[in-house]
Amino acid sequence: MSFANTIYILDENERRANLVAGLLIFIGEQCEVINESQLASKCIPEDAVTCCILGALASGEHEAIVKSQPAIPFLLIGDTLKYLFEQKNVIGMLSEPFTYPVVTQHIRDCQEYKRLMPKAPKSLNGSKFDGLIGTTPAMDNIRFLITQVASKDANVLILGDSGTGKEVIARNVHLLSGRSSGPFVPVNCGAIPGELLESELFGHEKGAFTGAISSRKGRFELAQGGTLFLDEIGDMPLQMQVKLLRVLQERTYERVGGNKPIKADVRVVAATHRNLENMIEDGKFREDLFYRLNVFPIESPSLCDRADDLELLIQEFTNRFEKEHKARFNLTDRAMESLKQHPWPGNVRELGNLVERLLIMFPNQVVDVHDLPQRYCYSDDERFVPEYPDEILERQALIDIFADNDDPDDDGSEDFVMSATTIADPATMMLPPEGIDLKEFLAELEVNLIEQALQSTDYVVARAAEQLSLRRTTLVEKMRKYDLNKDD
Repeated sequence: MSFANTIYILDENERRANLVAGLLIFIGEQCEVINESQLASKCIPEDAVTCCILGALASGEHEAIVKSQPAIPFLLIGDTLKYLFEQKNVIGMLSEPFTYPVVTQHIRDCQEYKRLMPKAPKSLNGSKFDGLIGTTPAMDNIRFLITQVASKDANVLILGDSGTGKEVIARNVHLLSGRSSGPFVPVNCGAIPGELLESELFGHEKGAFTGAISSRKGRFELAQGGTLFLDEIGDMPLQMQVKLLRVLQERTYERVGGNKPIKADVRVVAATHRNLENMIEDGKFREDLFYRLNVFPIESPSLCDRADDLELLIQEFTNRFEKEHKARFNLTDRAMESLKQHPWPGNVRELGNLVERLLIMFPNQVVDVHDLPQRYCYSDDERFVPEYPDEILERQALIDIFADNDDPDDDGSEDFVMSATTIADPATMMLPPEGIDLKEFLAELEVNLIEQALQSTDYVVARAAEQLSLRRTTLVEKMRKYDLNKDD
C-alpha cells in the first residue's frame, strides 16, 4: 500500500466507491479503496493522507471513525451522514452525480485543512519563540508582550508596517497559548474581494448563491478551537466590519444561506499596516470594531529601528535558503555597515529578498559594498569605499607610471597609456624629490584610466569594465562617483 498524498475511499457500496475512484484517477489524484479495519488499525500514516471519503458502512460507526482520526480530513457521501458535518475534520459532502468541479474544490479544501493543522514549533537555540529573531530592546519588548497575553483569550491587534513580521508575532501568540493544539488559520482580508469575504469567513450552504454547488466551511469554522488571524483588517469593507463585530460580540454566526447558529470558539488576532484611528475619523473603519479588536495592542517594530538585528536576521535567512541554493556567503564589515544605513522600507521581507539575491549572485563568496545592489551602497561615506581588489589595481597602476616615466628626456607631454609590458618591479619605483599627494594622484590616475577604457569601447560599460578587470557594478559606481558620462 502506498501512502504519500493518497485519497482513501471507505465505502461498502462497491459501485459508488469505484465510481469515485475512477473520477479521482481521471483528475490525476492517487487513491485507494480500503476497508474499515485498515483505518481503525491506524496502519495508514496520518501525515501522508490527503483525505478520506466516507460512505456506507455495515457497522454504522461513522461518527466513531471520524472522531478517532482528528488529523485526517473527511468527505462524506450521502445526505444521511449530514449530521456529522459539525465535526471539525469533516470538510464537505459529496452526492451523486459526482462532478469534476465539486470533487476538485473539496480536495483543495482538505489540503488546506491539512496545511492548517498545528505542527510542533521549531525552536531556535532553545528559545520558546518561533521565528522572532533579534536581541534589540524592541524585540525583547515584543517577546515580553507575547508572554503576557498568550495565556489569555483576549483579542490582539498587531500594528506595524508591511513586512515587519506581524504574522510571525500572531503565530507566537497562538503557539504559546492554551489553543496551541488547535489550528492557526490566517486570512488576508485585503486579498479577498469584498463580495466573497463573507463566504470565506463564515462558509456557505449549498445553493446559497450562484456557484455554491456544495456546502463549505468558512475560516471561522476551520479555526474552531484555535486562532483566527485576520491580516490587513484595515482593508475589510465596512459592510463586513458590521458582521465581524456581531460575531465578536455574540460569539456565534451562521453560514451564508443558512440559519443554524454556529458557536465561534476561536481566538481572534488581527493585524494592519494602516492607521485605524485615522480611518475612523475618515469614516472608513468602525470605531466599535476597533475597540473590540484593540484589547491588547502590539506594535511590530520596523527594521530600521532595530538595525543591530541585521546580522542575526541575515544569518537566519541564509540558513533557510541554504538548502535550496546549496550555497552561503559572507559579508565584509563594510558591507554590513552599509546595510545598516539603509532605511529598509520593505522591512524584514525586503531583507529576505536581498539575502536570496546575494546567494544567487555570489554563491560561497565574500560580498563587499560594491557587490551590493546600488540602492544598498552608501559609498559617499569613506568607511564604505572598497579596499580590494581595486587597491591592488591602483597600486600596480602607480608602479607602472613611475616605471614608464624614469626617462629624463620625457617631458610628459604625451599621455601615458598603460600596457601589460610596462609592469615594473616595485623595488625599482622612484618617488619624485618634491613628493606627491598620493591620494589625489591615484584619483586622477583612476579617472584617466576609466575615461580611456570608456572611450576605447564607445562607453559600453561592460566592455570597459572587462578592460579594467572590474565588475560592471563597480565601474558604474566609480562613474557616478567621478561624474563620468558620455556627454562629458
